[in-house]
Amino acid sequence: MDEIQSPSDDADQYNLNLDPSPNFPNFELRSSDPQNHYLLDSDLEGDTLREECGVFGIFGHPDAAAITALGLHALQHRGQEAAGIVSFDGNRFHSERRLGLVGDTFSRRAVIDRLPGNAAVGHVRYSTTGETILRNVQPLFAELNAGGFAVGHNGNLTNGLTLRRELVRNGAMMQSTTDTEVILHLVAQSKRNRFIDRFIEALRMIEGAYSLVSLTNKKLIGARDPLGIRPLVLGELDGCPILASETCALDIIGAKYVRDVNPGEVIVFDEHGSQSHKPHPPMPPRPCIFEYIYFSRPDSIVGGRSVYDVRKAMGAELACESHVEADVVVPVPDSGVPAALGYSRESGVPFELGIIRNHYVGRTFIQPTQSVRELGVRMKHSANRAAIEGKRIILIDDSLVRGTTSKKIVKMMRDAGASEVHFRIASPPITHPDYYGIDTPDRAGLLAATHNLEEMRQLIGADTLAFLSVDGIYRAMGEPGRDPAHPKFTDHCFTGEYPTPLTDLTQTEAQPRQLSLLAEAS
Repeated sequence: MDEIQSPSDDADQYNLNLDPSPNFPNFELRSSDPQNHYLLDSDLEGDTLREECGVFGIFGHPDAAAITALGLHALQHRGQEAAGIVSFDGNRFHSERRLGLVGDTFSRRAVIDRLPGNAAVGHVRYSTTGETILRNVQPLFAELNAGGFAVGHNGNLTNGLTLRRELVRNGAMMQSTTDTEVILHLVAQSKRNRFIDRFIEALRMIEGAYSLVSLTNKKLIGARDPLGIRPLVLGELDGCPILASETCALDIIGAKYVRDVNPGEVIVFDEHGSQSHKPHPPMPPRPCIFEYIYFSRPDSIVGGRSVYDVRKAMGAELACESHVEADVVVPVPDSGVPAALGYSRESGVPFELGIIRNHYVGRTFIQPTQSVRELGVRMKHSANRAAIEGKRIILIDDSLVRGTTSKKIVKMMRDAGASEVHFRIASPPITHPDYYGIDTPDRAGLLAATHNLEEMRQLIGADTLAFLSVDGIYRAMGEPGRDPAHPKFTDHCFTGEYPTPLTDLTQTEAQPRQLSLLAEAS
């Protein structure tokens, strides 16, 4: 039985590198300078879908922290603003949380040495809920009367703000501005005897999308929302269980893929083995379609499908639906490459790397004047004039959000001598915002929600513009098309049909989106 344990009287049980707060008065703050990574240019960064987050956990391995760091490296594409690892050595928890990239901190031996133990959980973050400040960096940790509890969350709770307000009214003291902290408090306030029952009771109260990895004194726990909106996979390394957002995190450490964690499943690992709980009523799965379009790495397998193959199939469907006579197919790197390959193969138009991406552009470049800012897109992308001069080109990208970068890339192609530029998007128009962990603008900021096709074409300056249809994207997934009565994917960004309640949006009371007194402190 996993009975509730008495908390330790020894404050030194926890060696946590977290920001100081009333809950953790004796913990030392070791933070990198938050100025190092976040001088962003909105023109370059604002016209793309932002990654969600990535989670990783391992249980029973002597190199748990080092393996977790490698896994987070593979998941870096899911969040570049912050990273953290919490480990447990059998007596004490240890934590390192930093703003910036995984390699900025966790490639150093000294940092890994401060994370001893054979169990660890890790997180890479892009802030869809809460500010980019150190107190929001996950995994979050709390000492409960059951012992220590760390949690990392990929997704977004659509009733998180409502629950947060209720918890504060009942006396909870929130120390972050992220919805993940709600889960800590719900677990803490449960009256159940066993920890896993407390955890499940908390899950039954939350709505939205989540994949969770959690670490206690005795257990590694993974959980996935009932619709399976956010991904979570189970792997094995040297007989030790691993939980990760994507299979690419297993590949980097040489781990074996075992299976996907099922939608609505709670899976628990301890010294006695594993247990699977299914606390939610069964529902038809609806994984997020954007995992295939944009978020997951091309070499990952998501829901049994190769992301790379699906993206090529999307390009092929795009060629079937909206082909135009041209000389070359050119991808917008890197995300448009697989779709462009599929388009080229289906249409017979040669594939060319007409745009070269500079992979060494940092995020610290300051553009002091408008004239310099307008040159910023060329830092990331350069035209390969030899491949496009005098050519009719079909430009392939995976999605179109605001259109600002697309406009600059079309102009770059014309400046490099392209005679015609036909823009093709390997996904449908994004007409509705997301509330499940994708940082989309509100509807007024979505180009396709405020402009018709011809207006969008004129704005970005292309000769023609076309999107993949919703049915086309389903065909690329191996389905005959979208069944409106029973859609198989979470596709609300295209259709406006949200698969869960949006409780926070229906509340008339103002919702606290940040801590008014402490938001700037880190």
